[in-house]
Amino acid sequence: MAQIEAKYESIFILDPTLGEETTQELVNKFKSLAEANATLVNVDEWGKRRMAYPINDHPEGYYTLMTFTSKPDFPAELNRIYKITDGVMRYLVIAVE
Repeated sequence: MAQIEAKYESIFILDPTLGEETTQELVNKFKSLAEANATLVNVDEWGKRRMAYPINDHPEGYYTLMTFTSKPDFPAELNRIYKITDGVMRYLVIAVE
């Protein structure tokens, strides 16, 4: 049986103290991971934004939103990689209807 692809959105917040170069490396890492395992629709870098409440004593974070279509197993793998990557403060992957 063939797996059906679905549309997903993923947003992640990076530590603002990483520096510009390291931040771009992480964004490119997640972008290339999505390109290798899914069909990347859009990457929207929102940049540094003030958060509603401090996370790890940081009032700001670097926000990036990715939209992609993939098979159902890739979002779980993406969550796992977000979890083990240093510098990722928060992340969320949701299926879009």
